Amino acid sequence: MSFASIRIVTDDLDGLVAFYEQVTGQRAERPAPVFAQFNGPGANLAIASTATVAVLDGALAPATDRSVLIEFEVADVDGEFAELQPKDEDVVLEPTTMPWGNRSALVRDPDGNVVNLFSKPTID
Repeated sequence: MSFASIRIVTDDLDGLVAFYEQVTGQRAERPAPVFAQFNGPGANLAIASTATVAVLDGALAPATDRSVLIEFEVADVDGEFAELQPKDEDVVLEPTTMPWGNRSALVRDPDGNVVNLFSKPTID
């Protein structure tokens, strides 16, 4: 078994795709109007319209859970945060050095999911 992807179900496919295109610096693959995907070296981030999960009788609902943290390792947390220009209400944590040494900035995507942009400490 191998880990394949995390899929975010949304009512705002275009808004989330635009957000994650800005975060990742990649263009999303759009194989269907109700689905987009960002391919990474070990796994993918998938974004899908609620139409793709209609058969699941409400088991998945967009923008309703606060238990997932989506993380991207970046070279320059402060630079990426500045480039995103998040609205004040979308900032969870401005760029901060965490007690374990990582530099992190946390923002909410358009559906309210928390996204962590982080870099690991350099080891000399």
